[in-house]
Amino acid sequence: MNELNNLKDKIWYIIIALFILGIMSKSGFLILLAMFLAWKNFDKNKINDLKNKFNLNTNPTKHMETINPLAGKKMGLWITLGGVLVIFLSFITAFFVVVDSGETGVQSFFGKVKDNEFSSGFHLKNPLVKITKMNVRTQDYTMSIAQGEGKKYGSDVISALTKEGLSVDLDITVLYHLVQEKASDIYRDVGLNYDEVIIRPQIRSIIREVIAEYEAKDIYSEKRQEASKGILDSLISKLEPRGIEVEDVLLRHVELPTDLAGSIQQKLQAEQEAERYDFILQKETKEAERKIIEAEGQRDAQQIINQSLTARYLEYLYINSLKDREGTIYVPTNASNGMPLFRGV
Repeated sequence: MNELNNLKDKIWYIIIALFILGIMSKSGFLILLAMFLAWKNFDKNKINDLKNKFNLNTNPTKHMETINPLAGKKMGLWITLGGVLVIFLSFITAFFVVVDSGETGVQSFFGKVKDNEFSSGFHLKNPLVKITKMNVRTQDYTMSIAQGEGKKYGSDVISALTKEGLSVDLDITVLYHLVQEKASDIYRDVGLNYDEVIIRPQIRSIIREVIAEYEAKDIYSEKRQEASKGILDSLISKLEPRGIEVEDVLLRHVELPTDLAGSIQQKLQAEQEAERYDFILQKETKEAERKIIEAEGQRDAQQIINQSLTARYLEYLYINSLKDREGTIYVPTNASNGMPLFRGV
């Protein structure tokens, strides 16, 4: 009898171990197996012993008188059927997984990560395999001076030194997504917080490297897109081999020291004025050149006309203009003296 009790105690140790293991591994199958074994090894006598030990039944006779034995059996039957149904459904669901759209499922078997990921949809699986879902949609990582705008609640602005050694503050947003085929590698090597472990340090490091190649006025004005392109190319070369594809880099705001910003604004305004005057000068020069070319064309045309106006050509033009007049008689003339020519004279 003592050996049987010891065996039952050991079974309860196994049940507890299975339950804890199921919680740690997030395995519904192990949890349900532990619940099923607990239900099968449930001992009412031990519960009664515990009640008597702690004086939970102060008046057992009165308690027995108020309980309907038939109702108690029905209640126990329904509880048993409900427990069996829950265990059955949970056991069945341990054999499949549904991965939502925009996610991928990473498989791990007792801590060992498998290389083949589950795409979105319905999949059958080993009930002992744990599925970790990871987002493969486009995500953004924003670092901004504004509170609550980026990943961090407070100010998360990036400070960098320009080519001339001036400190500038930058707001940036990086758009990226996980490569589904490499999700298992990221989960194995980094974990689920890959954005803080990989993406954030790379963004801060690369921004400082790229901004150091530009002067403050350049990234404040016309070369901001060029700087963004340099940051994008560097991030792609660093993150793509790790399984993170960078889509775009948005250098949203560049904040300079107040006095420097005013000086740059004045300088940019002066440069714009100089460019405007240069444009006007070029325009006037082009107009003068056009007029010269036009005058030369008119002169050349006049010379050609003057050279072509011979006496016979003028006579031809005169005769040609008379053809539309009614009653006009054409009389041939002598070319030498202009006198009319008559047949037989």
